Amino acid sequence: MAKRVIYIHGFNSSQKSYKAVRFGELMAHYEVDYCVPCLNHEPLQAIIKLEQLLTPNTVLLGSSLGGFFATYLSQRYQIPAVVINPAVAPYNLLQSLIGPNYNPYQDYHYDLNNSHIEALKALAVNELKHPELLYLLQQTGDEVLNFQHAVNYYSQCKQLVEFGGDHSYTGFESTFASIVDFLKVT
Repeated sequence: MAKRVIYIHGFNSSQKSYKAVRFGELMAHYEVDYCVPCLNHEPLQAIIKLEQLLTPNTVLLGSSLGGFFATYLSQRYQIPAVVINPAVAPYNLLQSLIGPNYNPYQDYHYDLNNSHIEALKALAVNELKHPELLYLLQQTGDEVLNFQHAVNYYSQCKQLVEFGGDHSYTGFESTFASIVDFLKVT
């Protein structure tokens, strides 16, 4: 059975995100099942959709809110995961966005409400019981999330912390070899 590599995009993004597409181009050179599900704003629906895609040979790659979801899945199912500029406590950040929202990448309007915030809180992993399964890719210039939160939260995990950059992870391609190595994609 081929290894399944699931890329989990971030909040208000889509399966067409730059990192998802670029990593998919790399994965085309490997015998893997590369999967990038389109997730909407409902955290529980997103997790259910992701759980349905899990196979015994799955590895994860998640960016921003996708990194939060990847952490949850990694720790719950003991799956290796690479998290890129991950949201550690997205429920705090998204609190300020409660109300009408628009996802330009999926072209739909929706209302973010307290039930979404509570669902994210319920998915929070307070203690990483299997830190060896996580690899943090973090840039200090992330303008959306405080990089220090991720560095502290993932302190027991493998880390690559780069000075500068931004939330999109400038120079993402330079990390491909280390991602492939960590996820054991051969």
